[in-house]
Amino acid sequence: HTFRGPTTRNRIMFMDAGHLYVYLSYGIHHCVNVVTGREGRGEAVLIRALEIVDGVDAARARRVGRPDRELANGPGKLGAALGIDLGHDSVDALAHDSPLRLLDDGTPPPADPLVGPRIGITVGVDTPWRFRVPPPR
Repeated sequence: HTFRGPTTRNRIMFMDAGHLYVYLSYGIHHCVNVVTGREGRGEAVLIRALEIVDGVDAARARRVGRPDRELANGPGKLGAALGIDLGHDSVDALAHDSPLRLLDDGTPPPADPLVGPRIGITVGVDTPWRFRVPPPR
């Protein structure tokens, strides 16, 4: 989203790390990215999936009829399960008073994250820019 530089839509991705860039995909799915770079850089990571460990009942209420393993196993599903919408665009997720916060649980990053090709695109398919944390053993 930043290839052509800052626009009204993507300006959040040019803010400093920790801000959320939320956009609507296909006019229905709210997808959330976390800005990862310094101000002016246009860098962010799409949060594609996660395991909900706190607030599961609220996520179930937002994703009625879905088994727990499908509550947030895709970017649009994740947005729905967490109640993320365009009102969360530009939120500083590192601020103590933020409505949506990123917290460090003290777990070190994986030594060997799983890496794979990007999906849903036609250019740069072989670029290994898709990372995930391996499941616990």
